[in-house]
This record gives sequence, C-alpha cells and structure tokens, in this order.
Amino acid sequence: MRDRSTEPGDPDPSLTGGPRFGLVVSKAIGNAVARHSTSRKLRHNAHALVDKLPRATDVVIRALPAAGASDSAQLAADLAKALRKAGVPL
Repeated sequence: MRDRSTEPGDPDPSLTGGPRFGLVVSKAIGNAVARHSTSRKLRHNAHALVDKLPRATDVVIRALPAAGASDSAQLAADLAKALRKAGVPL
C-alpha cells in the first residue's frame, strides 16, 4: 500500500477519484477461467473497501496460488486482514 499524496510530481489525489487497486493474478492460480474468476472476486471485495480508504491510496493485491480455490468471503477476510496489518483501520 502506498499513499500517493506524499510523492512529489504526482497528480492531485483529489483528481484521481479515490483509492486505486491493482491486481496481480499469476498463472500459478490456474487456467484463464480460474484467474479471471479470482480477479472478479478480488475486484468485488476491493470495491467494497473504497469508502474506507483514503483517496490518495494505491493498493496492489497479489493473489497467491491458494486464492484460486478460495471463495469470495475468504478472500474478503484475507484482504481485510492484510490491510489491517498494513495499518489501515477498517
């Protein structure tokens, strides 16, 4: 996680429309169908957190191989745990 507001030369965070999420879903997850399914679940869970994060925040989510077999609720719990560990109060 990175706070964009502290980087010189970055655009005004108020112009970016809120926190940004990036997903890294490798082939270790499985075939294209499994990767896209995992990406959709992660994107849905990330969207639920938009209002809880500062606008000038970048979050990169890296899906480990076990994420391919996880359901959306487990991914949501893991994402919340990772953000709390990074110091984001949820």
